[in-house]
Amino acid sequence: MENSSSNFIKTIIQNDLESGKHKKIVTRFPPEPNGYLHIGHAKSIVINFGLADEFGGETNLRFDDTNPLKEDQEYVDAIKNDVEWLGFEWENLRFASDYFEEMYARAVLLIKKGKAYVDDLTADEIREYRGTLTEPGKESPYRNRSVEENLDLFDRMRKGEFGNGQKVLRAKIDMSSPNINLRDPVIYRVSHATHHNTGDTWCIYPMYAFAHPIEDAIEGVTHSLCTTEFEDQRPLYNWVVEECEMESQPQQIEFGRLGLTNTVMSKRKLKQLVDEGYVDGWDDPRMPTISGLRRKGYTPESIVEFVKAAGVSKGSGVTDTAMLEHFIREDLKIKAPRTMGIVDPLKVVITNYPEGQVEMLDAEINPENPEMGTRQIPFSREIYIEREDFMEDPPKKYFRLFPGNEVRLKHAYFIKCEDFIKDENGNVVELHCTYDVETKSGSGFTGRKVKGTLHWVEATQAVPAEFRIYEPLISDEDMEKEEDSEGKTFLDYVNKDSLIVKQGYIEANLKDAKPQDKFQFFRHGYFNVDPKHTSDDKIVFNEIVSLKSSFKL
Repeated sequence: MENSSSNFIKTIIQNDLESGKHKKIVTRFPPEPNGYLHIGHAKSIVINFGLADEFGGETNLRFDDTNPLKEDQEYVDAIKNDVEWLGFEWENLRFASDYFEEMYARAVLLIKKGKAYVDDLTADEIREYRGTLTEPGKESPYRNRSVEENLDLFDRMRKGEFGNGQKVLRAKIDMSSPNINLRDPVIYRVSHATHHNTGDTWCIYPMYAFAHPIEDAIEGVTHSLCTTEFEDQRPLYNWVVEECEMESQPQQIEFGRLGLTNTVMSKRKLKQLVDEGYVDGWDDPRMPTISGLRRKGYTPESIVEFVKAAGVSKGSGVTDTAMLEHFIREDLKIKAPRTMGIVDPLKVVITNYPEGQVEMLDAEINPENPEMGTRQIPFSREIYIEREDFMEDPPKKYFRLFPGNEVRLKHAYFIKCEDFIKDENGNVVELHCTYDVETKSGSGFTGRKVKGTLHWVEATQAVPAEFRIYEPLISDEDMEKEEDSEGKTFLDYVNKDSLIVKQGYIEANLKDAKPQDKFQFFRHGYFNVDPKHTSDDKIVFNEIVSLKSSFKL
């Protein structure tokens, strides 16, 4: 997939190829399988796969599965599905756990070189000894153990002689370094846990900062592309590659993260929303996950084009969700059939229309794509309109139905409101209207004009449907911070009205709509048939996006 626009990473790759530093570009997309992918990961996918494709290289899909306590096969399967759905193919499927033996051997090499040691300090003590941004750290009392003692202890760690947290292996670098990441970072810890890929073979696991550069080097990755929060870890990345004497020398390059307004991107926070029941799963349409966007009705093309338009730079920022919505509108306006759906029904009886008669009316499927042809819709004495399209006592410039007013029914006739019926609570439950047979749509009638056009659904053949209307999940535009100035967390800003469920009707020709079918409902927006709740006797539509937006590229 071609990235036509230039960016600083592309320039680096071009220079490396032209100088002969690399003959072939190899990138990797390296998610940890501890949650589902979100729109931020889509940026990394597009960058890694896109740049490799553009320069005739290859991309590996590699799972950084070094923490069995948080990882699961469910996440592995979901990630593979998301990458494929976005339209990308990996050269090789790899796991960090494929290289555990090699990583262990490299850790032993560090010990033999006097570059690593087994430490007995607790995690809290290690944090305390590490120092601060303004104060240097202090050395562990176990830092100067002999090579022989360290080799013996590390071997016993592997054999399972120590409990979780009893001992760790640390790199021996510089406790006074201004970069805290170089103050003897932990590179192995004891974890008696079953691993999704290796089972119970191991009870010690490498830390990400140690494992990742080794994985890149083993796979011959030329450009290790990651987000800017790893920039301070680049010196450690290079230290591991050099001191572990890796043959390949990958280059770490950082780019800015992609954020969206009115949501969160942290997998920890997203998991919390799932676990605590704020949403109905990782694929809830309110979630920024790729599976959530897919279930809501986004297309892979719209997501990829959005990511490309957002661009590649060093700076991280929060992008207005309206920009993402712009791209799905642009994609669907040509693809999606037009139809009519009533979200909040009000019954209308056309009193002068013949009882028992049903006529079929012609309607275009998509006026912006005439090749999609036409459809036929039934019309009879009884129809449904939107409740908001009638007012008993309307304000000025209200052009819909009210007593004595005439409107056009989309694809049908002019109707005039003559009367209405209320229930015992004073709610309008039925309108009585008359129609003018001369005003049939497409007949060329020009005798008079009306200012309002309403959508409708014929009542006797209408198909019941559930409409799910979505508002932003988080009411604050930027909740990536842990707490705001008032000490509130993102959970305090969860929008309780982020999902509104309506029971209404759709045109009869949609009775066989399948999950993931997409439509534009006249005046409402674009909707997707929900794949999770739709059944043989119930069609559920997720609102993808409204029709209008003020966003401009």
